[in-house]
Amino acid sequence: MSDGVHLGLAPVSPEELRDRLLRVSTQGEVQDALVVLRELEALALIDQFPEMIYVKDRRSRFVFANASTAQAHGLAAPDLFGRTDFDLFDARLADELFLAEQEMMSSGEPIVDLHHRVQCDGRSIWLQSTKTPLRDRHGQAIGMIGISRDITERKRQDDMRRGHARLLDMIARGQPLDKVLHALVAIVEEELDGITASVLILEDGSDRLRHGAAPGLPQAYLDLIDGVCIGPRTGSCGTAAWRRAPVMVSDVLNDPLWEDYHEFALRFGFRSCWSTPIMGAEDNVLGTFALYSDSVREPTEMERELTAMATDIAGIAIARARYEERIYHIAHHDSLTGLPNRTLFWAQFSRVLAGARREARSITVAYIDLDNFKEINDRFGHAAGDEVLKVLSARMSKCIRSSDLLVRLGGDEFGIVFNNPIRENDGVVRRLEDVRAAVSRPVLVEGSEILATCSMGIAFFPEDGDTPEDLLARADRAMYAAKDSGRDCLQVATPLRDAG
Repeated sequence: MSDGVHLGLAPVSPEELRDRLLRVSTQGEVQDALVVLRELEALALIDQFPEMIYVKDRRSRFVFANASTAQAHGLAAPDLFGRTDFDLFDARLADELFLAEQEMMSSGEPIVDLHHRVQCDGRSIWLQSTKTPLRDRHGQAIGMIGISRDITERKRQDDMRRGHARLLDMIARGQPLDKVLHALVAIVEEELDGITASVLILEDGSDRLRHGAAPGLPQAYLDLIDGVCIGPRTGSCGTAAWRRAPVMVSDVLNDPLWEDYHEFALRFGFRSCWSTPIMGAEDNVLGTFALYSDSVREPTEMERELTAMATDIAGIAIARARYEERIYHIAHHDSLTGLPNRTLFWAQFSRVLAGARREARSITVAYIDLDNFKEINDRFGHAAGDEVLKVLSARMSKCIRSSDLLVRLGGDEFGIVFNNPIRENDGVVRRLEDVRAAVSRPVLVEGSEILATCSMGIAFFPEDGDTPEDLLARADRAMYAAKDSGRDCLQVATPLRDAG
């Protein structure tokens, strides 16, 4: 036994400790407490323990603390004595801990493996604590002894693994891409203080970055950067996508990469921005993941680690979404012309028709058949015939609005559904004449001018039918009437009341 009991950062003699304890306990309790403390010191050099070891009296006031406890609170050990958790933590947490300790000392039941998050010396940390009643010779609780371990890193790693698994599960279950990316950003931001995360997606087939997920960034900023072109001096994200390498800008106001974006930084309070490209399995850029800070600095090791995880998950999610989009497109579009096929057409037609019923709008359905396509194939070959189909499909697409539906029904047959305003049937007929004229223009294939014409039949909702099948059938019959009339013309379906 040394000649002094070492409490915290400074040696304290037994007499000094006794005087301190006399202020909070009875003489008998002091002797018991001193015995326990001397036994603790005899077991090991208590200040060498990384765990926080401390003793409190019956009123939950500190009467002993080792060096780790004092350092965690940014105090010298003697400055802790006589204090309570109410002097160290916010009132809610302190009240929770105080009540738990008082219940423990009253019941005699120790608290084992309590996990709680606290603010220690300006840092947010997770502690795992075990607290046991300290008794006198009569078995009465005179205080408690506690051991707390800093499990912040372990907790973070556990949270990361759970978050990683949850995100992969969302991707595997086919959750929408925006939902996955928002969950990813939330997980990253929860682990970091004063950081805002962002995912931008490189638009497929272009050099523009589009908004993916950034719930913590101002909407005005998102609107400004949505669609920005990647390039060698386009901030952190645009440059990272251009370089295909991380771009860590520690001071956006004094970095040439942000020269054209200083106004954004000043307006929205950004001082540093670290961006990493999101890469696909084929080494293609899919987007960027960025962290924004309001202070001038480099990213920490933890921030780099989280960025690596985020770019990995975002890459999987974006690639999966694009793969599903391609599969959907293949399943619902004609491979030659790129137009919707029958499967997609029926679903879209049904939605348009339902909306027309609700809003009392008219619908026009056109059935189009090329007049001489077999002759084109026989004379010029099927490759030339395919080229003619592609060119004519593109021409017809330019003659309709985005709200209208154009479909390749099969072979050389096409259908158009015009989503008309009320009573615009005459206007739609004029537009179909434009389609017919566009089809009849020569198509140049390998130096040869190929001429094609078409016959059209049209039907109107609600006059000619109430279902997609009925309307298309009526338009089909009208198309054959146009062929019988000499081809290269348009025929309106006979009204139902006159059909008999």
